[in-house]
Amino acid sequence: MAEFDIDAVMGILEREMPRYQQPVVDQMGAAAQTPFRVLIATILSLRTKDTVTAVAAPRLFAVADTPRTLSALSEERIAELIYPVGFYRNKARTIRQVCELLLERYAGTVPADLDALLAMPGVGRKTANLVMTMGHHLPGICVDTHVHRICNRWGYVQTKTPDATEFALREKLPQPYWIPINGLLVTLGQNVCHPTSPHCSTCPVAAYCARVGVTRSR
Repeated sequence: MAEFDIDAVMGILEREMPRYQQPVVDQMGAAAQTPFRVLIATILSLRTKDTVTAVAAPRLFAVADTPRTLSALSEERIAELIYPVGFYRNKARTIRQVCELLLERYAGTVPADLDALLAMPGVGRKTANLVMTMGHHLPGICVDTHVHRICNRWGYVQTKTPDATEFALREKLPQPYWIPINGLLVTLGQNVCHPTSPHCSTCPVAAYCARVGVTRSR
């Protein structure tokens, strides 16, 4: 099999994906939101539809948008503001814990350090990398289910988990694509390259795709 042409594929996606609705966290990053807002919005977005996060996050930030003001709210009030995001009660507790930790250890600022972010309650590699890239505009590769699925479907990587995909991409993905790959592939995954029965007939990068694991398409 010929080597996957990542430069051609990323060029096509950078041209074609802006016509689709963009992921909510990418919208927040583009709007010059603070690292703290990116952190909290990403926590809210986990296992929650973007359409829900896009309403819940601004509603929360309209009331409190700093670690100090948010930590002053009760868990019940935070849960009320972020409802109906998935696991909203657990997330309300996590958000207060994160705010308290930021105040205790970092004077209320979100650290620009991956390991420090990963040590926070409710923060996994996806969230930490999004804060690094969209919040601090530093190098990082955010891999969610779309990035993991599509990179394997292309045949660009051969991995079993999103974390393994992140480390594989750190080895081979040219660094100029590290930050944009998440937004582009989330957009592609939400609109075209679905988990089951992807729209291969209308995919702008179908000619480059090995269609690994695809048994049914449209």
